[in-house]
Amino acid sequence: MGLLAADTVGHLQHVSTMTLGIGGAESNVAIALARLGTSVAWIGRLGADSLGDRVVRELRAEGVEVHAVRDPAAPTGLMLKERPPGGGVRVWYYRSQGAGARLSPSDVDDELVARASLLHVTGITPALGEAPAKAVAHAVAVARDAGVPVSVDVNHRATLWSDAEAAPVLRGLVESADVLFAGDDEARLVLGTDATEPATLAAGLADLGPGEVVVKLGDRGALALVGGLLVEQAAFPVTLVDPVGAGDAFVGAYLAERVAGLDVPGRLRTAARAGALMCTVPGDWEALPTRALLDSDRMGPDVRR
Repeated sequence: MGLLAADTVGHLQHVSTMTLGIGGAESNVAIALARLGTSVAWIGRLGADSLGDRVVRELRAEGVEVHAVRDPAAPTGLMLKERPPGGGVRVWYYRSQGAGARLSPSDVDDELVARASLLHVTGITPALGEAPAKAVAHAVAVARDAGVPVSVDVNHRATLWSDAEAAPVLRGLVESADVLFAGDDEARLVLGTDATEPATLAAGLADLGPGEVVVKLGDRGALALVGGLLVEQAAFPVTLVDPVGAGDAFVGAYLAERVAGLDVPGRLRTAARAGALMCTVPGDWEALPTRALLDSDRMGPDVRR
């Protein structure tokens, strides 16, 4: 989507200037992968408009291969970000009638998916409507038939659909995953449980089929359950500026290390560092780290306050 972010603190009715950029979970993950040296392609649907041009330009500038259908009948989605008094960030989405909500199975490049080393999808796309949900199911089926591992980030968006609507669809998506990412609240939704222990939630998700389950816990860190082995990772302490995109940074960094062949503790550590960095700078993806930054002394064992 296009992104308009307020330049100053205050409610939007009092903000006079905003900065134009792009944002969105899947594109954030794609950029994170590219910055860490992974060859990555992004599949989507954009309006045949200047905002769509901006999305394509930014993604390509970040080294992402773009496969975007340009739709003359619907605009590119948009989100507005405000910084209300008292701290924090609030985001408003305008995409239910956008081009992304018209994504269909025919927009998916089957050959591209079949030759990938991994397919990554999120629970956001099925929430946009019946056609996008079918597009995700089609991409997953193509990957399965080709022996391509499927990565799923639950990414439940309560503003797009109710918990009752989302739960069965997200559960089906989880069941199709080889690698799964979920917050603890998302895990409870999928499992229909009140359990709070992260290890219990991870085990419940693994019982649905994924061989690799990662539970994101925000400032409490994360854990992964892989082949029956539980690995925990503490969060790196930072001064919070903007949390938007931190989860995507985590997922992108984890997948980059997985593709590179790093072990699970190494994947989690890189992911936690990337997520911490994202929290220190405004923007959805601008602070995503490069490999050089992660390997430098500036990102040593401790992220300084």
